Amino acid sequence: MFRRLALLAVAVLLSACAANQVNHDFDASRDFAAYHSWSWKEPALQYRPDDPRIKSDLTEQRVRDSVADQLEQRGLRQAGAGARGDVNVQAYLIVEDRQQQVTTNYGGGWGYPWYGYYGAPMYNETRLVSYKVATIQIDLLDGKDGKLVWRGSDEQMLSRTPNPTDRSNAIHETVTRILANYPPRR
Repeated sequence: MFRRLALLAVAVLLSACAANQVNHDFDASRDFAAYHSWSWKEPALQYRPDDPRIKSDLTEQRVRDSVADQLEQRGLRQAGAGARGDVNVQAYLIVEDRQQQVTTNYGGGWGYPWYGYYGAPMYNETRLVSYKVATIQIDLLDGKDGKLVWRGSDEQMLSRTPNPTDRSNAIHETVTRILANYPPRR
């Protein structure tokens, strides 16, 4: 019986880990090998909602640096000043309030099924937990026709008191996960 419960717990934990996967989509008719350079489509980072508590030049610079680094690692070079790249890049930072219902069980019985159970009565407490989730979305648009050719996004729960190093690391890790799917594998 214990082994079955342990296996069930492991299965639930593994499914929870797999639930947070990077989303990506792309135009399968495009030749991604033809893209060699990129440039920013201004504004490079858009915020949703457009809230001054979320907007930050520091956050924008972190996103710009992380995207530039990852595109460079994937063989795309940033176009020179005033030049148009083969793809235009635009990023979004979307912050949402979410809630989750959490139930905690207290008490319960002890014993064996064949001798009966004994102990304190069992009761449940259910409450709503509110939290914020930040999504970074990166769009790549064809430099000639302006159409979306690739999109990737990932989300992360916001920490209440991260320091600047933690913020930089979180953005870099998220952008790395997103752009790991570029160029797309068919």
